[in-house]
Amino acid sequence: MRITADTELCAGAGQCALTAPDVFDQRDEDGIVALLQPEPPAEAHDAVLQAVLLCPTRAIQADE
Repeated sequence: MRITADTELCAGAGQCALTAPDVFDQRDEDGIVALLQPEPPAEAHDAVLQAVLLCPTRAIQADE
């Protein structure tokens, strides 16, 4: 799985960081998504897919 996050589209809602904290974080200065693992391990895939669905601006994409 390969993850991309569009920081221009991100609204800083933080659902990704709450859902998959090993893969996503938020920048301290503005809350925008910070991608920690662009290719997360298999055990994180379910949480990442849930984060993709929860993102209100669809800033996160996951390609398998």
